Amino acid sequence: MCAESNPKAFTDVSADPFVRGLLHRPIHPNGDGVVLTHGAGSNCQAPLLIALAATFADAGYLVLRCDLPFRQDRPYGPPGPGDAKRDRAGLTNAVAAIKNLTTGRIFLGGHSYGGRQSSMLCAEDAAVASGLLLLSYPLHPPRKPEQLRTQHFFNLRTPTLFVQGTHDPFGSIVEIEQALKLIPAKTKLLTVEGAGHDLGFKGKARREKLSASVLKEFQEFFID
Repeated sequence: MCAESNPKAFTDVSADPFVRGLLHRPIHPNGDGVVLTHGAGSNCQAPLLIALAATFADAGYLVLRCDLPFRQDRPYGPPGPGDAKRDRAGLTNAVAAIKNLTTGRIFLGGHSYGGRQSSMLCAEDAAVASGLLLLSYPLHPPRKPEQLRTQHFFNLRTPTLFVQGTHDPFGSIVEIEQALKLIPAKTKLLTVEGAGHDLGFKGKARREKLSASVLKEFQEFFID
């Protein structure tokens, strides 16, 4: 193992919104940092995020799994209509906190809602992160393909790696491929055969090889 066996609680109360999460410090750092966040119904303890954070830390990345501000405010329930802007501010503060702990590039990523807010933040300010990792991007609500969440894609100039299950009701592979054509930045799509919106991390179920596959694609896509 190349990372600490147990991540440490991390908070930064000097910023508003606060930064709260768990920090994975690599034993042999490569200088880069990754901020990972969760979906609308979850938190930073999501098994998918835990698995990815451990794998990335073993590869030398400093990884912060963080709770978005809406989740800090209440332990259960989805974000409200007015939470998105504050959640993006929380992501900005999380990136700033990680920049103080490492010397290289900072990547921003998240599952579903967390990934959507990360991409919206980078569309607003491309300097926030060197790259995006979007896990199960919620392209539209289930069974409502006309309600596309792509308005900001035209302004997204941050290189982005998408990871999408072939059975995701929030966006089919064909729909995602079409949406990627709207993005002026470099993009790539990693498909996960047979996976739904949870990418195979539902309940106690785990896709043991997924984290390694994501890391491999990530390193190739964001090569120095």
